[in-house]
Amino acid sequence: MTVSLFLISCNTTKSGIITSKSEAIKKNKYDTSNTSNPTKKVRPNLESSSKSTLTNKTQTSINNSNDDDIIISDKSYLVAKLIVDAKENVGVRYKMGGTSTSGFDCSGLMITTFSKYGIQLPRTSLEMSQTGVAVSKNEARKGDLIFFVTNGRSISHVGMIIEASDNEIKFIHASTSSGVIISSLNERYYSNAFARIRRVIE
Repeated sequence: MTVSLFLISCNTTKSGIITSKSEAIKKNKYDTSNTSNPTKKVRPNLESSSKSTLTNKTQTSINNSNDDDIIISDKSYLVAKLIVDAKENVGVRYKMGGTSTSGFDCSGLMITTFSKYGIQLPRTSLEMSQTGVAVSKNEARKGDLIFFVTNGRSISHVGMIIEASDNEIKFIHASTSSGVIISSLNERYYSNAFARIRRVIE
Protein backbone atom coordinates (compact mmCIF):
# COMPACT_ATOMS: atom_id res chain seq x y z
CA MET A 1 0.00 0.00 0.00
CA THR A 2 1.43 3.34 -1.01
CA VAL A 3 0.72 6.56 0.99
CA SER A 4 1.23 9.80 -0.83
CA LEU A 5 1.86 13.03 1.12
CA PHE A 6 1.03 16.31 -0.53
CA LEU A 7 2.67 19.43 0.89
CA ILE A 8 0.85 22.63 0.06
CA SER A 9 2.72 25.90 0.30
CA CYS A 10 0.69 28.97 1.23
CA ASN A 11 1.78 32.22 -0.32
CA THR A 12 0.19 34.97 1.75
CA THR A 13 0.83 37.59 -0.85
CA LYS A 14 -1.17 35.65 -3.46
CA SER A 15 -3.94 34.50 -1.15
CA GLY A 16 -4.79 38.03 -0.11
CA ILE A 17 -3.96 37.45 3.57
CA ILE A 18 -1.74 40.21 4.95
CA THR A 19 0.48 39.22 7.82
CA SER A 20 2.75 42.21 8.37
CA LYS A 21 2.66 46.01 8.57
CA SER A 22 5.28 46.36 5.80
CA GLU A 23 3.23 44.19 3.50
CA ALA A 24 0.09 46.19 4.23
CA ILE A 25 1.90 49.43 3.43
CA LYS A 26 3.09 48.02 0.10
CA LYS A 27 -0.49 47.11 -0.76
CA ASN A 28 -1.83 50.46 0.42
CA LYS A 29 -3.91 48.64 3.00
CA TYR A 30 -2.34 50.25 6.08
CA ASP A 31 -4.48 52.89 7.79
CA THR A 32 -2.32 55.67 9.23
CA SER A 33 -5.20 57.87 10.32
CA ASN A 34 -4.93 56.83 14.00
CA THR A 35 -1.18 56.62 14.39
CA SER A 36 -0.42 60.16 15.50
CA ASN A 37 1.02 60.77 18.93
CA PRO A 38 -1.54 61.55 21.65
CA THR A 39 -1.95 65.22 22.38
CA LYS A 40 -0.28 66.43 25.57
CA LYS A 41 -2.56 67.65 28.29
CA VAL A 42 -2.22 71.37 28.63
CA ARG A 43 -2.81 73.44 31.73
CA PRO A 44 -2.59 77.27 32.07
CA ASN A 45 0.30 79.50 31.64
CA LEU A 46 -0.12 82.64 33.71
CA GLU A 47 2.42 85.41 33.48
CA SER A 48 2.64 88.14 36.10
CA SER A 49 2.29 91.73 35.01
CA SER A 50 4.47 94.60 36.22
CA LYS A 51 2.09 94.98 39.17
CA SER A 52 2.20 91.27 40.01
CA THR A 53 -1.43 90.93 38.93
CA LEU A 54 -2.52 88.04 36.70
CA THR A 55 -5.38 88.34 34.24
CA ASN A 56 -7.43 85.78 32.36
CA LYS A 57 -5.57 86.56 29.14
CA THR A 58 -2.03 86.42 30.51
CA GLN A 59 -0.12 83.14 30.53
CA THR A 60 3.03 81.86 32.15
CA SER A 61 4.97 78.61 31.85
CA ILE A 62 5.28 76.42 34.89
CA ASN A 63 8.49 74.55 35.55
CA ASN A 64 7.71 71.25 37.23
CA SER A 65 10.34 68.53 37.41
CA ASN A 66 7.63 65.86 37.63
CA ASP A 67 5.93 66.85 34.36
CA ASP A 68 7.16 67.44 30.82
CA ASP A 69 6.36 70.88 29.43
CA ILE A 70 3.22 71.26 31.50
CA ILE A 71 1.44 74.57 31.15
CA ILE A 72 -1.14 75.95 33.56
CA SER A 73 -3.97 77.91 31.93
CA ASP A 74 -6.74 77.71 34.51
CA LYS A 75 -6.50 80.21 37.35
CA SER A 76 -8.59 78.01 39.66
CA TYR A 77 -6.07 75.21 39.17
CA LEU A 78 -3.23 77.63 39.87
CA VAL A 79 -4.85 78.80 43.10
CA ALA A 80 -5.40 75.19 44.16
CA LYS A 81 -1.71 74.46 43.54
CA LEU A 82 -0.65 77.51 45.54
CA ILE A 83 -2.76 76.40 48.49
CA VAL A 84 -1.50 72.82 48.37
CA ASP A 85 2.12 73.96 48.21
CA ALA A 86 1.66 76.44 51.06
CA LYS A 87 -0.03 73.82 53.25
CA GLU A 88 2.95 71.51 52.83
CA ASN A 89 4.88 73.98 54.99
CA VAL A 90 2.48 73.88 57.94
CA GLY A 91 4.59 73.31 61.04
CA VAL A 92 7.77 74.87 59.65
CA ARG A 93 9.26 77.20 62.25
CA TYR A 94 9.32 80.98 62.02
CA LYS A 95 12.60 82.56 60.95
CA MET A 96 13.11 86.26 60.30
CA GLY A 97 13.98 86.68 56.62
CA GLY A 98 13.43 82.96 56.00
CA THR A 99 12.35 81.73 52.58
CA SER A 100 12.84 77.97 52.88
CA THR A 101 11.71 74.95 54.86
CA SER A 102 14.44 75.70 57.39
CA GLY A 103 12.26 78.65 58.41
CA PHE A 104 9.87 81.26 56.97
CA ASP A 105 8.78 84.72 57.88
CA CYS A 106 5.33 85.81 56.68
CA SER A 107 6.40 87.49 53.45
CA GLY A 108 9.02 84.81 52.82
CA LEU A 109 6.32 82.13 52.78
CA MET A 110 4.31 84.10 50.21
CA ILE A 111 7.34 84.84 48.01
CA THR A 112 8.45 81.20 48.00
CA THR A 113 4.96 79.85 47.30
CA PHE A 114 4.07 82.24 44.48
CA SER A 115 7.50 82.38 42.83
CA LYS A 116 7.30 78.66 42.04
CA TYR A 117 4.65 79.60 39.48
CA GLY A 118 6.38 82.63 38.05
CA ILE A 119 4.60 85.22 40.21
CA GLN A 120 7.12 87.63 41.69
CA LEU A 121 6.01 89.46 44.83
CA PRO A 122 7.82 92.29 46.66
CA ARG A 123 9.93 91.27 49.66
CA THR A 124 7.99 92.90 52.49
CA SER A 125 4.35 92.61 53.54
CA LEU A 126 3.97 96.40 53.33
CA GLU A 127 5.14 96.41 49.71
CA MET A 128 2.94 93.41 48.91
CA SER A 129 -0.07 95.28 50.27
CA GLN A 130 0.35 97.81 47.46
CA THR A 131 0.29 95.26 44.61
CA GLY A 132 -2.66 93.72 42.84
CA VAL A 133 -6.25 94.89 43.24
CA ALA A 134 -8.00 95.84 46.48
CA VAL A 135 -11.04 93.73 47.40
CA SER A 136 -13.41 93.79 50.37
CA LYS A 137 -13.95 90.99 52.87
CA ASN A 138 -17.22 90.12 51.12
CA GLU A 139 -15.37 89.75 47.81
CA ALA A 140 -12.47 87.72 49.23
CA ARG A 141 -11.64 84.42 47.58
CA LYS A 142 -8.99 81.73 47.70
CA GLY A 143 -5.54 82.88 46.63
CA ASP A 144 -6.01 86.49 47.75
CA LEU A 145 -3.42 88.02 50.06
CA ILE A 146 -4.64 89.24 53.43
CA PHE A 147 -2.79 91.89 55.45
CA PHE A 148 -2.59 92.91 59.08
CA VAL A 149 -1.20 95.66 61.28
CA THR A 150 0.50 93.79 64.11
CA ASN A 151 2.93 96.46 65.28
CA GLY A 152 0.40 99.20 65.91
CA ARG A 153 1.78 101.41 63.13
CA SER A 154 1.60 100.00 59.59
CA ILE A 155 1.02 96.78 57.70
CA SER A 156 3.50 94.24 59.02
CA HIS A 157 1.97 90.81 58.37
CA VAL A 158 0.62 88.88 55.38
CA GLY A 159 -1.07 85.57 54.70
CA MET A 160 -2.86 83.83 51.83
CA ILE A 161 -6.58 83.10 51.96
CA ILE A 162 -7.30 79.38 51.60
CA GLU A 163 -11.03 79.42 52.43
CA ALA A 164 -13.60 82.19 52.02
CA SER A 165 -17.30 82.06 52.85
CA ASP A 166 -19.95 84.41 54.16
CA ASN A 167 -19.16 83.36 57.71
CA GLU A 168 -15.39 82.92 57.78
CA ILE A 169 -12.10 83.62 56.07
CA LYS A 170 -9.21 81.22 56.72
CA PHE A 171 -5.64 82.00 55.75
CA ILE A 172 -2.21 80.39 55.90
CA HIS A 173 0.71 82.41 57.23
CA ALA A 174 3.97 82.29 59.16
CA SER A 175 3.33 83.34 62.74
CA THR A 176 6.22 84.57 64.89
CA SER A 177 5.01 82.42 67.78
CA SER A 178 3.86 79.25 66.00
CA GLY A 179 5.54 79.14 62.60
CA VAL A 180 3.46 78.26 59.53
CA ILE A 181 -0.14 77.80 60.61
CA ILE A 182 -3.72 78.22 59.40
CA SER A 183 -5.78 80.85 61.19
CA SER A 184 -9.24 82.39 60.96
CA LEU A 185 -10.22 86.02 60.63
CA ASN A 186 -12.87 85.22 63.23
CA GLU A 187 -10.13 85.01 65.85
CA ARG A 188 -10.19 88.21 67.88
CA TYR A 189 -6.51 89.02 67.46
CA TYR A 190 -6.62 88.83 63.65
CA SER A 191 -10.02 90.48 63.44
CA ASN A 192 -8.66 93.49 65.34
CA ALA A 193 -5.40 93.57 63.36
CA PHE A 194 -7.02 93.17 59.91
CA ALA A 195 -5.99 95.84 57.39
CA ARG A 196 -6.83 94.86 53.80
CA ILE A 197 -7.09 92.18 51.12
CA ARG A 198 -5.34 92.35 47.74
CA ARG A 199 -5.91 90.14 44.71
CA VAL A 200 -2.83 89.25 42.69
CA ILE A 201 -4.49 86.53 40.58
CA GLU A 202 -7.27 88.15 38.57
